Amino acid sequence: MALSRREIVKDVVQQSTEAAIGSAGHVVAILFETARKITAEVGAFGTEIFEITEASKRAGQDAADTNPVPRP
Repeated sequence: MALSRREIVKDVVQQSTEAAIGSAGHVVAILFETARKITAEVGAFGTEIFEITEASKRAGQDAADTNPVPRP
C-alpha cells in the first residue's frame, strides 16, 4: 500500500520538528555549559583578587612589624 500525500507531509513535518527540537536542545545545552564555565571563571578570578588583597595586607603588616618607622 502506497503512502498518501497527506501522510508523507505529516511525516516530513514530524521529522523536521523533531530535528529542530533536537538542535535547539543542543544549542541550549551549549549555552548553559558556557554560562556555567563563565560563572566558574569569574568566581575563580574573584577568589584570586581576594587572596592577593589579603596577601598585600599581610605583607604590609609584616613590613610594619619588622621595619618600624622611626618617630622624631
